[in-house]
Amino acid sequence: MILVGCWPDLRQPFFFLLSSQHSHCICLHTGHQPKDCFYRLEAAQGVQTFSSPGYPTGYPAKSRCQWQIRASEENVIVLKFPFFHIEDDCFDDFVSIYDSLSPDDSQAITEKCGQRPPSNPLEVASSGNIMLINFITDTETQRPGFEAEYKAIPKTQVMRCGGVLSDKEGTFTSPRYPAFYPPAVDCKWTIQVPAGQKVRVKFNMFRIKEPGVDVRKCHKDYVEIMGTKYCGEMSSLAVTSISNSLTVIFHSDESYTDKGFSAHYSAYDPSNPCPNTFACRSGLCVGKELKCDGWNDCGDMSDETQCKCAKDQFACDNGLCKPKFWECDGVNDCGDWSDEKQCSGYSIFYWLKKKKKCFHFGTCLLPSAASGVCSDFSFKCKDGECVNKVNAECDRVNDCSDESDEVGCGCGTRPYKLNRIVGGQNAAFGEWPWQVSLAYQTTGHACGASILSETWLLSAAHCFATFDTNYGVPSNWQTYSGMQDLYKFDGVQQRSLKRIITHPDYNRMTFDYDIALLELSKPLEFTNTIQPICLPASSHVFPAGMSCWITGWGALREGGQKAQILQKASVKIINDTVCNVVTEGQVTSRMLCSGFLMGGIDACQGDSGGPLACFEESGKWFQAGIVSWGEGCARRNKPGVYTRVTKLRDWIKKETGI
Repeated sequence: MILVGCWPDLRQPFFFLLSSQHSHCICLHTGHQPKDCFYRLEAAQGVQTFSSPGYPTGYPAKSRCQWQIRASEENVIVLKFPFFHIEDDCFDDFVSIYDSLSPDDSQAITEKCGQRPPSNPLEVASSGNIMLINFITDTETQRPGFEAEYKAIPKTQVMRCGGVLSDKEGTFTSPRYPAFYPPAVDCKWTIQVPAGQKVRVKFNMFRIKEPGVDVRKCHKDYVEIMGTKYCGEMSSLAVTSISNSLTVIFHSDESYTDKGFSAHYSAYDPSNPCPNTFACRSGLCVGKELKCDGWNDCGDMSDETQCKCAKDQFACDNGLCKPKFWECDGVNDCGDWSDEKQCSGYSIFYWLKKKKKCFHFGTCLLPSAASGVCSDFSFKCKDGECVNKVNAECDRVNDCSDESDEVGCGCGTRPYKLNRIVGGQNAAFGEWPWQVSLAYQTTGHACGASILSETWLLSAAHCFATFDTNYGVPSNWQTYSGMQDLYKFDGVQQRSLKRIITHPDYNRMTFDYDIALLELSKPLEFTNTIQPICLPASSHVFPAGMSCWITGWGALREGGQKAQILQKASVKIINDTVCNVVTEGQVTSRMLCSGFLMGGIDACQGDSGGPLACFEESGKWFQAGIVSWGEGCARRNKPGVYTRVTKLRDWIKKETGI
């Protein structure tokens, strides 16, 4: 018997006896087998496994488990979690991994909770031949837990990095990317291109995050280029050299690692750094049409300086140009509030901010804030009471006395933890769990839809109410939920349609009331990749300028072929007045515009019926619109037009009860 420490319910040192032949333990103070467990493992070249207690049924509450892994001196330990599903709050349940045999924060590799998709597994490596894994739970809520694989590999294999790069272009990554880089590693790349040329390095992913680090100083893990250190998580990073040689240094200290980076380098002619495009000071090349369009496409605002504002732009007091439809939208787009100063009460949100009527969670009292006074902006509780607060439903606050504003809010969440890929347009696995593909007969994907409940989908009427009556026959359609790749069906749930309900006022000529409800023949089973989106109340406000997302397998360009991988794009809600002008008066109150007046990003053929999804500060995703119509795809001054869900919310409830 060996005397070692364990964790009982309180986080204080106790002792238990560990048998050298068995992996269970008994605490001395009780004489009974606790929920605490201690294991000593030996890593070899072959893959071995262990799992959390109770896996996959569910781990018990108040568990305290520890795994110590050792390998031979010349090796390091690689640990991977093919399955990882812990309570989402790391204060309650978490897995912590150490580059030592004691839980010392100075040698912590990472601490994780939540749920990870198969496409983004947690994988770490030690810097030496030892590793410690702690698993601590406090909650009564059961989750499946985790399954882990570990093995020993030569230390030289993990620490190998850096070198001389002499090709005209190529890629390099942090050690073991996309797995976590190991602690205590230093790398140096020297990029050498032909004389007379310079080097551009663009990072396609950059994530070097560590608790308590000031990203302006980067005193722990960092990438250093030309004397500047970079760390944290960046949505865009590009650097250019001052000569034909560039040195990139990567350093990780002894604690906390991350996924690191993936970078692409290329040689370029300094006399023409960005052929037919605009050269940012940051080193990026962006389309000339993106200069002075109100968006910080370069990342350093260099494309938005020295601008002469166009007729369809607003001139900020600080010299920036912003789209006119951003004026009086309650968002400080200019940075000096000059786009919100002359609104004459037009902007409710500016009025609220000026009068300081907003509370935490970003919710605000409306001007008619007296309790019980009803208006078009009021949320109507089930008992008839009116709540005068912007977007009161599903915001985690009980505003109605009968709490009806928080009923039916098990929607609009994405279970998986996802990485942000710089500039990527392919949707990640499980990123949009409410997206559905609708396939017509044997022709494959035809339209999109969104999940409202186990038995109801939401789509566009024009997908079904056509001059060919066969499109209105439920048996001619198949639905695919949980799909990312149109040719891969793992985890996808296929359902036929029982009913198609198009709005009785749908107009084939104007696309007014372009909405359809689809009842499934068999209920869906909600999973990590299949979840409903939240429906907004009729009083819900999606203000002009708000960033939302469109998704679908539609054509990647006008007249092109449909996409194989689910696509995503960020768009902005456009002011109704501007929307009516650019569509030449064709929009009704059941429609809204979203996109960019300068074009370039839009829904396209095959995206019809898909959702326009907006993320609220409450942590929920709401469906603001349904992809309806547009003139071409991504044309200038021709934004996409969407069915406005809030205007048809009552009809949806009448037909489905949702």
